[in-house]
Amino acid sequence: MGPLPSLVYPDATATVTKAMMKSATLVLLVTLGATAGGSAAAQDTTRFTRADSLRGGNGPGRSWWDVEFYDLRVSVSPADSSIRGSNGITYRVLQPAREMQIDLMTPLVVDSMVQDGRRLTFRRDSNAFFATLAARQRTGERRTVTVYYHGRPRVARRPPWDGGYAWQRDSLGNAWVATANQGLGASVWWPNKDTQADEPDSQRVAITVPDPMVDVSNGRLRTVTHHDDGTTTWEWFVTNPINNYDVAVNAGAYEHFSGVFRGERGPLTLDFWPLAFHREAAEQQFRQVPAMLACFEHWFGPYPWYRDGYKLVEAPHLGMEHQSAVAYGNKYLQGYLGRDRSGSGYGVLWDFIIVHESAHEWWGNAITTKDIADMWVHEAFANYAEALYTECRFGKEAGAAYAVGGRRNVRNDAPIVGRYGVNDEGSGDMYDKGGNMLHTIRQLVQDDEKWRRVLRGLQSTFGGKTVTGADVQRYMTEQSGVDLGRVFAQYLTTTKIPVLEYKAEGTMLSYRWAEVVPGFDMPVRASVGGQPARWIKPTESWQTASLSAGAPATIRVDENFYVLTRDVLAPPKTTGAAP
Repeated sequence: MGPLPSLVYPDATATVTKAMMKSATLVLLVTLGATAGGSAAAQDTTRFTRADSLRGGNGPGRSWWDVEFYDLRVSVSPADSSIRGSNGITYRVLQPAREMQIDLMTPLVVDSMVQDGRRLTFRRDSNAFFATLAARQRTGERRTVTVYYHGRPRVARRPPWDGGYAWQRDSLGNAWVATANQGLGASVWWPNKDTQADEPDSQRVAITVPDPMVDVSNGRLRTVTHHDDGTTTWEWFVTNPINNYDVAVNAGAYEHFSGVFRGERGPLTLDFWPLAFHREAAEQQFRQVPAMLACFEHWFGPYPWYRDGYKLVEAPHLGMEHQSAVAYGNKYLQGYLGRDRSGSGYGVLWDFIIVHESAHEWWGNAITTKDIADMWVHEAFANYAEALYTECRFGKEAGAAYAVGGRRNVRNDAPIVGRYGVNDEGSGDMYDKGGNMLHTIRQLVQDDEKWRRVLRGLQSTFGGKTVTGADVQRYMTEQSGVDLGRVFAQYLTTTKIPVLEYKAEGTMLSYRWAEVVPGFDMPVRASVGGQPARWIKPTESWQTASLSAGAPATIRVDENFYVLTRDVLAPPKTTGAAP
């Protein structure tokens, strides 16, 4: 098995409509401490354990060193669901220290840790190991610790949501193995500094599997080494920074075909790895990739990993954004396993997993949050990217309809932002509610070209780096020239959707914001009293507008703003007869 003849795709372009209006509102950034009914202002971490703090914080065993390179080598045994391997951790010393935290989850076992040819002593504290370093660690120098380990890693019962190792067989009975561990943590299967805040500058991923299995991991394939014991090592190399949850094993009965996308930075290699008997279906379904990449490059800037290429790899789970090796398990169907999550009719016209998981190459992989409490940066932007792709394909109104339709999935059961320092990623509303927050912000910017510059500017400023949610908010506020502070506070830290209350009294119609953070004054486009839509700027205090004779006593807000309206004088709606 080897590379097959390439398919060369022509250049693809995206058409974007410009808005006519420009914004001149004030810049104001409100911190995530802003409160309202249902807010997450109080950072209550009492329900979290010491293990959560070790995993989610930047404690003394982590803060003194910066990882530069991981040399990961793992042998995978599907016969008994076990692994054995090592990870050479090369790091730069930020300040002198004697104890180093390295994370590895139970039931995996550390056999030894070695530095400069000497075994280190270490102790275990829940899912973290603390190694005592024999040599003095001098500020600025580069050192390496190699960890040797083995065991049967946690089995992924419902990947990718319940993560770990997926030990599966394809429909022909061939062994099929994959990892998926976002949120849970990469230390579920390999020892590392298991935080999103510190990424290596590059990484080797060398996976040994039984013949005739093929392993596809991140980056470029460097060598394939066959061994006398009937196994083969597939050595991959990532030349860019990579977050640890993206590092992946995908091993199965794969075939390979390839293509080239002519992108903003020149030719980008496209490599596709379906199961061999799905080759024909994959060739058809994966033709969506070039147009998707063209759309995202238009809105977000160049694909971040030209040196490592773009890959789609069939996986025994729905999908995951493994950097430069996107896991695909949508069964070669349009939509989300054949259905439209948005209910708009547009969501079944393209493959959800190809689009959503590939969007993470920009949002989550190129820009990675330091703390998973800010995972909305990954998921809100990836969700919004679905609407932008719909717009690229079918027009601006279609993209808006897709975004608005996603509101039906919002639960408002918990704030989007989690608790910091304890490995808490917050509510699943970070997807559709977060995407609709961004769609609303686009309306506030009132200029699509400026909005595109903001999105591309985020990538050019923060791409390849780790950030906080506050970094993203601050940049968007400054570059858009729009007061976004309380908008972020409202949608990210509360479970309330802003309600525009109104009431008619005689010839006057009054309106105000309710169920909002203090000082919330987001302007909206609305039809007041049946008049043509115009911009109004409600506050928490009542404002009035005159009604024309016979005009309807209503306010209708442009649906592109994620808000609710309520006539406070209308009789309450009934849901059924009283018993």
